[in-house]
Amino acid sequence: MSRGGSGGRQRVKTGRGRTASSTRWLERQLNDPYVRRAKAEGYRSRAAYKLIELDERFGLLRGVTRVIDLGIAPGGWAQVVRRQAPKAAVVGIDLLPVDPIDGVVILQMDFMDEAAPERLATELGGLADLILSDMAANTVGHPQTDHLRTMALVEAGCAFAAEMLRPGGAYVAKVLAGGADNDLVAELKRLFATVKHAKPPASRKDSSEWYVIAQGFKGAPAATNPPA
Repeated sequence: MSRGGSGGRQRVKTGRGRTASSTRWLERQLNDPYVRRAKAEGYRSRAAYKLIELDERFGLLRGVTRVIDLGIAPGGWAQVVRRQAPKAAVVGIDLLPVDPIDGVVILQMDFMDEAAPERLATELGGLADLILSDMAANTVGHPQTDHLRTMALVEAGCAFAAEMLRPGGAYVAKVLAGGADNDLVAELKRLFATVKHAKPPASRKDSSEWYVIAQGFKGAPAATNPPA
């Protein structure tokens, strides 16, 4: 590894067994201020700052008492919730294993599993103030297919939010470039007082990710009796 460029930018030499793409990834990580900040402040990933920035703009974590984190791995968003709202109950779910986080219940299972919503509801013990989804489908390299697969997760999260949010609650989900499609936006507007799209500064400029922020859940008959 060598240091070069202006401003002390670190450059990585291509070594034996390291591809050019992996070299570029490593160089980007080494020079990413959010990566360095996450390491210094004890967050598991730079993604923590996406939620921090969204919270600063939309006040998502103000007064929350119950939070669900869909796609919790590696845990950065849950860490932010615990620091900003230390008394809140937090339940997360992910296919991947996640190291324990103090005060967070973590379920290792597929959110699309038909048993997942009931497990999440049981662990939370009441209606949620906030449902966060940083889920994204595994990409196959075909933009349209990748978009459809990720939007299916967003739609499933929206249906779950309609069951599990208390009136006034919020749903935040990762979408890809172009944002949520028209049908989903219409459904979100039916369910929530405000629906906006945002790309926090911590989201890399070359990334296609955006977030949809739906706030002021209007309530629904199904939401009054969450699954036992």
